Amino acid sequence: MSDPKDEELLRKLEKLRRLRIEHRDLDEVIARLSLDIHVDEIQIKRLKKRKLMLKDQIERYGSGLIPDLNA
Repeated sequence: MSDPKDEELLRKLEKLRRLRIEHRDLDEVIARLSLDIHVDEIQIKRLKKRKLMLKDQIERYGSGLIPDLNA
C-alpha cells in the first residue's frame, strides 16, 4: 500500500516538472518571436506575463517541497 504523503509528493513534483517545461517552452517561443520584425508586441507582452506567472508558481511549488527545518 502506498503512503498518501509519498503520492502527494510525487504529484507535486510532477506539477513542478510540467511548470518548468512550460516556462522553458515559453522562453523559446518568446525568443523566436522576438526575431521577427513583424512581431505583435502585445502578444510578446502576454507571453512574458504568462512566463512570469509560471516562474512565481514554480517558486511557490519549489518552496513547498522544501521541508520546514523548525518542524
